[in-house]
Amino acid sequence: MTATVLDPRTALVVVDLQKGIVALPTAHPAEDVVANSAALADAFRAKGLPVLLVRVTGGAPGRTEGAARSGEPAADWAEIVPELGPRDGDVVVTKQQWGAFHGTALDLELRRRGITQVVLTGIATSIGVESTARAAHEHGYHVTIATDAVTDMDAGAHRNSLEKIFPRLAETDTSAAIAALLG
Repeated sequence: MTATVLDPRTALVVVDLQKGIVALPTAHPAEDVVANSAALADAFRAKGLPVLLVRVTGGAPGRTEGAARSGEPAADWAEIVPELGPRDGDVVVTKQQWGAFHGTALDLELRRRGITQVVLTGIATSIGVESTARAAHEHGYHVTIATDAVTDMDAGAHRNSLEKIFPRLAETDTSAAIAALLG
């Protein structure tokens, strides 16, 4: 799908581009995801549009079949990568769940600014980005995903999100095409 338009009050929401997650092995180079996200962030800032940087510092409670994290994360694990900031005027949202809406002030921060659309980037496509896209859609926002500014630890999960899930929740396009829509 191709992104058709950006609302005048669109925000960029960058999901989990923090030192500990960017360092994980991913299906596509994390450096490219960071670079494309940073370029979008610069384009949004230049237009006076909000940039919200989401980081995760915990995990949801409950039993799962997946392996639990072992050991203590590095002291800088949750720091936003320097290529993204934060810069003056950016909002940092800290979450404990996969998605950026549950248990955070993200929706409040967006609504205070009159935001009607969000552009999403980040890692992992099938976890934090997809969860945030689903919640944004459910909250009534128009959603756009920058396809070259997301990746996952699992190539199949990434592909499933891009091909099966996102078309039902959002428009998708490259970061350059989305930046061009900013005018």
